[in-house]
Amino acid sequence: MPTIFIIFGYIFKFYSDDHEPIHVHVVKDNHEAKYNVEPEVQMVFNHGFKKNEISMIESLIEENREVIIYRWTNYFEQSK
Repeated sequence: MPTIFIIFGYIFKFYSDDHEPIHVHVVKDNHEAKYNVEPEVQMVFNHGFKKNEISMIESLIEENREVIIYRWTNYFEQSK
Protein backbone atom coordinates (compact mmCIF):
# COMPACT_ATOMS: atom_id res chain seq x y z
CA MET A 1 0.00 0.00 0.00
CA PRO A 2 2.20 2.83 -1.28
CA THR A 3 1.85 6.11 0.58
CA ILE A 4 2.18 9.13 -1.67
CA PHE A 5 2.44 11.70 1.12
CA ILE A 6 1.06 12.65 4.54
CA ILE A 7 -0.15 16.19 5.17
CA PHE A 8 -1.84 17.38 8.39
CA GLY A 9 -2.31 13.73 9.36
CA TYR A 10 -4.15 12.89 6.13
CA ILE A 11 -2.58 9.88 4.45
CA PHE A 12 -2.74 9.98 0.65
CA LYS A 13 -2.16 6.52 -0.82
CA PHE A 14 -3.14 3.91 -3.33
CA TYR A 15 -3.20 0.14 -3.12
CA SER A 16 -0.60 -2.06 -4.80
CA ASP A 17 -3.34 -3.93 -6.69
CA ASP A 18 -5.34 -0.81 -7.61
CA HIS A 19 -6.97 -0.19 -10.97
CA GLU A 20 -7.50 2.70 -13.33
CA PRO A 21 -8.59 5.41 -13.51
CA ILE A 22 -5.77 6.99 -11.53
CA HIS A 23 -7.15 7.73 -8.09
CA VAL A 24 -6.08 8.35 -4.52
CA HIS A 25 -7.39 7.14 -1.17
CA VAL A 26 -7.25 9.57 1.74
CA VAL A 27 -7.32 8.15 5.26
CA LYS A 28 -7.35 9.73 8.72
CA ASP A 29 -8.89 8.67 12.05
CA ASN A 30 -10.80 5.71 10.57
CA HIS A 31 -12.31 7.92 7.86
CA GLU A 32 -11.65 7.37 4.18
CA ALA A 33 -12.37 9.16 0.93
CA LYS A 34 -11.50 8.18 -2.61
CA TYR A 35 -10.90 10.60 -5.48
CA ASN A 36 -10.35 10.00 -9.15
CA VAL A 37 -7.49 12.19 -10.31
CA GLU A 38 -7.86 11.74 -14.06
CA PRO A 39 -9.33 13.07 -16.21
CA GLU A 40 -10.23 15.53 -13.41
CA VAL A 41 -10.35 15.46 -9.63
CA GLN A 42 -13.69 13.95 -8.63
CA MET A 43 -14.87 12.38 -5.38
CA VAL A 44 -15.85 8.72 -5.65
CA PHE A 45 -16.86 8.26 -2.02
CA ASN A 46 -16.53 9.80 1.43
CA HIS A 47 -16.83 7.78 4.61
CA GLY A 48 -16.77 10.11 7.60
CA PHE A 49 -14.97 13.31 6.62
CA LYS A 50 -16.72 16.60 7.37
CA LYS A 51 -17.33 19.32 4.76
CA ASN A 52 -14.38 21.45 5.89
CA GLU A 53 -12.09 18.41 5.76
CA ILE A 54 -13.32 17.55 2.28
CA SER A 55 -12.53 21.09 1.11
CA MET A 56 -8.99 20.79 2.46
CA ILE A 57 -8.50 17.31 0.99
CA GLU A 58 -9.70 18.44 -2.43
CA SER A 59 -7.37 21.46 -2.33
CA LEU A 60 -4.43 19.24 -1.40
CA ILE A 61 -5.22 16.82 -4.22
CA GLU A 62 -5.51 19.66 -6.75
CA GLU A 63 -2.21 21.18 -5.57
CA ASN A 64 -0.44 17.82 -5.72
CA ARG A 65 -2.22 16.27 -8.70
CA GLU A 66 0.97 15.95 -10.77
CA VAL A 67 2.79 14.25 -7.87
CA ILE A 68 -0.06 11.75 -7.45
CA ILE A 69 -0.12 10.95 -11.16
CA TYR A 70 3.67 10.60 -11.27
CA ARG A 71 3.82 8.28 -8.25
CA TRP A 72 0.94 6.14 -9.57
CA THR A 73 2.39 5.86 -13.07
CA ASN A 74 5.91 5.17 -11.83
CA TYR A 75 4.73 2.49 -9.39
CA PHE A 76 2.57 0.56 -11.85
CA GLU A 77 5.07 0.79 -14.71
CA GLN A 78 7.69 -0.80 -12.46
CA SER A 79 5.22 -3.52 -11.45
CA LYS A 80 4.84 -4.79 -15.02
